Amino acid sequence: MKILLTGATGYIGKRTLPILVAKGHDVICCVRDKNRFYIPEDFQQKVQVVEVDFLDKETLVNIPTDIDAAFYLIHSMSGSDTNYDELESISATNFSERINQTQAQQILYLSGIVNDKSLSKHLSSRKNVESILAKSKVPLTTLRAGIIVGSGSASFEIIRDLVNKLPVMITPKWLNTKCQPIAINDVLEFLSKSLLNPLTYNQSFDIGGPDILTYKEMLLAFAEAKNLKRYIFTIPVMTPKLSSYWLYFVTSTSYKLATALVSSMKVEVICSDHRINELLVVQPIPYKEALSRALSKVGEDKVVSSWKDSLISGRFSQSISNHLKVPKKGCYIDRRKKEVLDRDYTINQIWSIGGETGWYYGDWLWSFRGFIDKLFGGVGSRRGRTNKHTIYAGDALDFWRVLYANKKEGKLILYAEMKLPGEAWLEFKIIHNTLYQAATFKPKGILGKLYWYSVLPFHGFIFNGMLNKLIK
Repeated sequence: MKILLTGATGYIGKRTLPILVAKGHDVICCVRDKNRFYIPEDFQQKVQVVEVDFLDKETLVNIPTDIDAAFYLIHSMSGSDTNYDELESISATNFSERINQTQAQQILYLSGIVNDKSLSKHLSSRKNVESILAKSKVPLTTLRAGIIVGSGSASFEIIRDLVNKLPVMITPKWLNTKCQPIAINDVLEFLSKSLLNPLTYNQSFDIGGPDILTYKEMLLAFAEAKNLKRYIFTIPVMTPKLSSYWLYFVTSTSYKLATALVSSMKVEVICSDHRINELLVVQPIPYKEALSRALSKVGEDKVVSSWKDSLISGRFSQSISNHLKVPKKGCYIDRRKKEVLDRDYTINQIWSIGGETGWYYGDWLWSFRGFIDKLFGGVGSRRGRTNKHTIYAGDALDFWRVLYANKKEGKLILYAEMKLPGEAWLEFKIIHNTLYQAATFKPKGILGKLYWYSVLPFHGFIFNGMLNKLIK
């Protein structure tokens, strides 16, 4: 079968792809930027990549008409926090119109649980998208999930940040809101078993695990799993705005995502029924088991995908291709080079940079720079990296976005997502037996020039020290 996979670079999309390939399907992956999508070598015979921007109707002609089914896994919260619902509506409408022109027999849509009478803007948008897709000529199957628990999921990472960093938490009252978390593996099994299954056509199903918990209970269960003593006190005076800032400063989430999450966390997300469990013969696992599996994947450095690599985690909103060519005109450039003693060693050092490994020299200064960025509404450095030793184009790496990563070539290009009066790139490349390291800054106005000269005194020992550590 030929399956269309939208949102292929997202958290769910990256995990759905190997399942579809393993089942023998040919998969057409819709991405906005091919340079941001990595295809494993053993998948390449079964995967076709097409560039589609669902906000640009003209690009949808790239979707082939001979598809059998389509996964709709698009989320537009990477847009501004004021109009993402409008963007989601446009995307769904454009998708629906194009799918009507294909041979598709089914649309599968992963939504949120919308049983509460008073919905947040985020959940209302999800429900509206479902209504738009349901008007298509193609049968729709909607799976509505609440909190998804898995290594790299936004919910899991936020819980992990809060528990690991705060022995005592003074929290907003929405931590007493009830929800029904579900393991990522169960979500994927529901999606897989629903694919081209006529029993699921033109229906909406709630999917959730067996436990109904408050957010406070979820945090305490995580602490128990990590053998940590944590104390949580809820107060009624914390406003939504303060709650958003609390999440933003303590966790790795962006402010716009924190705002959407706080709004949704005041709404109970509990399944109205579990008929799909019997229909598809799926028995979701308990929350504590889902936590155990997620922690195991993190410990083994086997995180398949992370929400942090999505564009919503940072400030990058354009195509990677637009920034791949590092400019020279009108730029300040710090260039350094050094002879490589062991090529494999140096490449492995470069490919492990950032995150828990650090930047090899002056780590406290890198951390301080991240802290300052967070204070001014930037991404900070808490995103870290998804895996310790592997990186691909499009990945987040502390306050950088990976633009290009070719290990055989020995070349890595990073683009700064910090709040800056200009644009910044950090480039590593090995030519013959020499490592070239370049920090490029393109200033915007007088503030940009002042910024460059203010940090220039630190470049000498930070970049020189890092270069030495990459060599030996």
